[in-house]
Amino acid sequence: MRLVAGLKRMTARLSTADQPFDGWLLFAALSLMLIGWVMVTSASTEVATGLTGNPYYFSLRHGIFVLLAITVGLVAYKVPLGWWRVNGQFLLLLGIVLLIAVLFVGREVNGSKRWISLPGIPLNLQASEIAKLCLIIYVASYLERFLPQVRQEWGAFLRPLMVMGIFAMLLILEPDYGAVVVMTGCVMGMLLMSGAPLWRFFLLAVILVVLGALAAVAEPYRLARLTSFADPWADQFASGYQLTQALIAYGRGQWFGLGLGNSIQKLFYLPEAHTDFVFAVIAEELGLVGAMAVIGLFALLVYRALAAGRRAELARLPFAAYLSYGIALVLGSQAFINIAVSTGMLPTKGLTLPLLSYGGSSLLISAVMVALLVRVDVDTRRAVRRSRPTAARRPSGQVSGERA
Repeated sequence: MRLVAGLKRMTARLSTADQPFDGWLLFAALSLMLIGWVMVTSASTEVATGLTGNPYYFSLRHGIFVLLAITVGLVAYKVPLGWWRVNGQFLLLLGIVLLIAVLFVGREVNGSKRWISLPGIPLNLQASEIAKLCLIIYVASYLERFLPQVRQEWGAFLRPLMVMGIFAMLLILEPDYGAVVVMTGCVMGMLLMSGAPLWRFFLLAVILVVLGALAAVAEPYRLARLTSFADPWADQFASGYQLTQALIAYGRGQWFGLGLGNSIQKLFYLPEAHTDFVFAVIAEELGLVGAMAVIGLFALLVYRALAAGRRAELARLPFAAYLSYGIALVLGSQAFINIAVSTGMLPTKGLTLPLLSYGGSSLLISAVMVALLVRVDVDTRRAVRRSRPTAARRPSGQVSGERA
């Protein structure tokens, strides 16, 4: 009984039910951003020295991105949810225009055109990151308007997937297959949470698996990625080099790591150590304990985002609910894919770790997503408080227990 009572007291202390917003959601996001800044600094010093002569070049840039992301997040929080809902179609058009523009004016890096250089600004805009947010907002507003039809009619169910198909074609032309996987999973997840029949998703899953298999074998380099993922040690100095170096980093880390700043793999062994493979450096320097702590923060962030969406759904705020679900799916799936790639569970994809990896566009958009989640949570709590019946007031002059 004492144990149960103690757990109840602890749960009551940790609860944010009576608070104006979900502090755990904000705690997880800010912790990931702070850890990301520290680990980007640690993972990039040698690379920065070799490229620029300044060991803290990437650290200073990432610190500026962190401050800018917090500022942009505060601005996004001030924007009412109604504005995002009303402008969903315009934002969708903006996302498509950016994905088309990057094909013509984008900067090519490692064979992919994903970034648009902004004149006079030391920031390369990644079109797919903005398009990702625009797509989530559009699908959330669409589900609010056509929820009964989505649950009953094939046409209404397929329209968001047709829009996703346009995004997918433009992303494949870059190419950016990781973004295709994340966005497709997000849209299908939002449709699933809207209450659409489950058998439709099994049918679509079969079609997507077949198309994915055909796309994988259509190009030799894609097939090489798949084979190197299955056995990276078979060609550890060519197609399997990056993954084998990441696995060596995990092996070095053991339980408690080599210590902050003591990674060996970041010394030009592991490519993209401060971007796509920063989690391997975390595991090497902080060990299994540190890696699991980072995973726990991501799990906390996704769980609180889903909880905020569920509260909004119960409060009859469908746009806020599906917006939260979409953001939770994107952050969760992108974090899972990034970690799974660096541990050899999935083939290599060019996806950053949200809120943690080096990259201005990813950090800014992730901050906006967290700001929208906080705004959803605050608005939902206000709506719930307004809907609660107030206690009936006693007539003036009457006091409880007063004698006649």
